[in-house]
Order: sequence, then structure tokens, then C-alpha cells
Amino acid sequence: MSPADRDAREAHIPTQRDRKAQRSVGPGLYRQRKMIERFFCKLKHLRHVATRFDKLARNFLAAVLLASTSLWLRNESTT
Repeated sequence: MSPADRDAREAHIPTQRDRKAQRSVGPGLYRQRKMIERFFCKLKHLRHVATRFDKLARNFLAAVLLASTSLWLRNESTT
């Protein structure tokens, strides 16, 4: 059983414009989804996170946490 099944969550992926049957996605939910998607894209651009140089999982997790904090602080300083 996947985590989404356990928590009774549904995927909210918007349909393409040329589809006959359009699924409705609320603007707030879509905005949150795009924010998370952009965050992971920025996280993947960081070399030490994308290539996973660390051999130990705890060191990799520490690198991800530091990179996430750095991205969050950079975002907070611009708003």
C-alpha cells in the first residue's frame, strides 16, 4: 500500500488543454503543487545533491537539509 493510499490522498495533476475531458484543479492547490515542483527542480540543480557524492545516507540527508535551508532563506529574502 502506498503512502497516498494510506492517507486517502489523490493526485492533482492538471490535464493538457487539448483533452476533451478536463479535470478541475483549484488555483490554490495548483499553486502549491507548482511551488513544490519548482523547489525540487532547484534542489536537483545543486551539484552535491544531484550527484550524491556522499556514501552515507545521513550525510546525504544533511546535504539535502542544508541545500533546502539555503533555498528557503534565498526565497525568504526576496519576498
